[in-house]
Amino acid sequence: MSDIDHYPDEALAAYTRFTFDDGRWKRPVYKRGSGPAVIVIHEMPGLHPLVVRFADRIVEAGMTVYMPSLFGEPNREPSTSYFLGVIVKTLCVRREFNAWATDRSSPIVDWLRELAKQAHRDCGGRGVGAVGMCFTGNFAMAMMTEPAVVAPVMSQPSLPVGSSKASKAAMGLSADEVACAKRRFADEGLTGMCLRFKSDPLTPDARIETFRQTFGDALEIVDLPDEAGRMALGRPHPHSVLTINLRDDDPSSLSKQTEERVIAFFKERTAG
Repeated sequence: MSDIDHYPDEALAAYTRFTFDDGRWKRPVYKRGSGPAVIVIHEMPGLHPLVVRFADRIVEAGMTVYMPSLFGEPNREPSTSYFLGVIVKTLCVRREFNAWATDRSSPIVDWLRELAKQAHRDCGGRGVGAVGMCFTGNFAMAMMTEPAVVAPVMSQPSLPVGSSKASKAAMGLSADEVACAKRRFADEGLTGMCLRFKSDPLTPDARIETFRQTFGDALEIVDLPDEAGRMALGRPHPHSVLTINLRDDDPSSLSKQTEERVIAFFKERTAG
């Protein structure tokens, strides 16, 4: 199958929508479920139906999903033209995102930290899980400066953007964010996950190696072979591990097993 999977137009109908305001920004958030909280931060081009499908499975596993909409149109199916339009607008206009910065995360991460704090107050448990995807991939690690965040997952982390050697090797995190994550991994016995397809040019080898050297055994790196994913949207390489390129039709595929592992990780780490 070369196109994206069809998912019902009413994919978000089961979610409660509210606006979260941290005093600086207001963004819509979709919430569903019961149990400890997991913040699902969508990829480019927006909160599309296959992100919702992944969130649904977290809910089915006994957790509460908080799903902010940061760019794009909620529930709109991805396409190449839609992707290009959103990324140009986000890179050039939206000041809450640092697309090219090698040594700091994006300002919107402050808003996400406040959302995590509120989600933990609402849902309890040991803490909150967070998964970022693609453009938002490294946000999950940057959120670790909020003590409520105990289970970060970076799926195909694609920032910073750039073709230079420094950009390809950079994590898009500040020194304080890196130091905090390392300290919490050591002191609290926490771990994180990082996912990608091996040949994905948006998540280069140099970046994965930087993550590996920086966080060591505390970060489980899942480096999937391309054949574990499926082709979609005319791209020559699979990219979206948990959504568009997931081999959802094959329970034995490594990408499907990775999805299940991520959900189990959230359940293990967030439980009281």
